[in-house]
Amino acid sequence: MVKRSKSLRPWLDIFSIAAWGVLLLKFWLTNKLNLLIHPAYHWLTIVAALGLLLVSGLQGRELLRKRRYRYGWRHAARSANSQHLSAFPPGWSSTILLATAIAGFSIEPTVFSSQTALQRGVNDFLPVTESQPQAFINATPPEGRSLIDWVRTLNVYPEPDAYAGQKVKVNGFVIHLPTLPAEYLLISRFVITCCAADAYPVGLPVKLNSDFSGRPRTDRNDYPPDTWWEIEGKMIAETLDGKRQLTIAADSLKPISEPENPYNY
Repeated sequence: MVKRSKSLRPWLDIFSIAAWGVLLLKFWLTNKLNLLIHPAYHWLTIVAALGLLLVSGLQGRELLRKRRYRYGWRHAARSANSQHLSAFPPGWSSTILLATAIAGFSIEPTVFSSQTALQRGVNDFLPVTESQPQAFINATPPEGRSLIDWVRTLNVYPEPDAYAGQKVKVNGFVIHLPTLPAEYLLISRFVITCCAADAYPVGLPVKLNSDFSGRPRTDRNDYPPDTWWEIEGKMIAETLDGKRQLTIAADSLKPISEPENPYNY
């Protein structure tokens, strides 16, 4: 039994490498790679996947070739096992890699939720990891700016009153920020600079005045967290949570489907 386990160990290495190559290609072909990595690095991921498949194919062919020679199957397995050192017992690292790849096939990548945004902290500015322009001229009319465009504009000139009265039309997912009054919600998007691990949320407060059919309503519970909305209105400056903030005074909210690519870059 032990001998059989040793003879199968090289194939476990090959299967784990091949499984990761196939998994990365699956994410690319099913458009799930956008949820995991910045589009600028998609080509690198695809090349890596093809490289893994090539390595596994070459290793498999080498094992089969050695098996046909007089050294026999045992020699082929022994030589394959002696090619690398591992901090784990023999076969464990490959088993972990293969199990992780199998889990990747059965668990679909999902978009980050509002709870993740609350845990990471939602801001109306870009972090220091983002490029910080010294001057920024946005030729797009206010109502044509995306949520990220507004955040970038604030990054350069963070004076909320300067934008009061400007029209706005943005979309994003809803967050119920506990520090905001009940008549306010947060419209947000995640921004990826490299991969999902470094994704961070940005957003702007939205003031609800009515249900847009004439009835007074100031309760954000009518707009559940993680639902996607297109918001039209105008910019106002409000004092929220002890600081002056640029806020969207909503004239209309329209529910929309989650975009195929929900992240910004």
